[in-house]
Amino acid sequence: MIEKLSIEHLIDRERDRDFSLIVLMCGIAGSGKTTFSQNLEKYGYIRLSIDEEVWSTNGRYGIDYPVEKYREYLEEAHIRLRNKLVKLIDDKKQVVVDSSFWNRSERDEYKRLIENSGGKWRLIYLKVHPDELRTRLKIRSQRFDANAAFTITEDILTTFLNGFEEPRDEGEIVIEN
Repeated sequence: MIEKLSIEHLIDRERDRDFSLIVLMCGIAGSGKTTFSQNLEKYGYIRLSIDEEVWSTNGRYGIDYPVEKYREYLEEAHIRLRNKLVKLIDDKKQVVVDSSFWNRSERDEYKRLIENSGGKWRLIYLKVHPDELRTRLKIRSQRFDANAAFTITEDILTTFLNGFEEPRDEGEIVIEN
């Protein structure tokens, strides 16, 4: 296990005024992506969160909007997030993207977008045992904020675990916790 602080220092050392460094967080719900991303904000990174993007526009899943609208709202949020990311790269900002990046094709799409926009990327994969995810998600479901807007049931977690494409040979930094 690598200490989070040492990873944050590694990323901080890679910063350069001539380009944007974009940190792509990767992991299943409850793995600690938001906490890690918020820590990077202390180093001056701008955090873009897909959950907060959906929440700020549409509210809470199944409460403020119908469940069947989630995929549509999520795609619209991804478009807004990518547009913000390109603008931040143009402005030479350091950014952390707080999203699950659950499949390789989505990770590759973001990597291409970053490179084509003149930025550099680092992929950080937070690998957490499913039992620990269950514990964290149970605690998280008691909150009422953007990161708890979509309640993860056991069935949904099982779907996530079965569908998640673990990064391998993608230049990822793996943190097991």
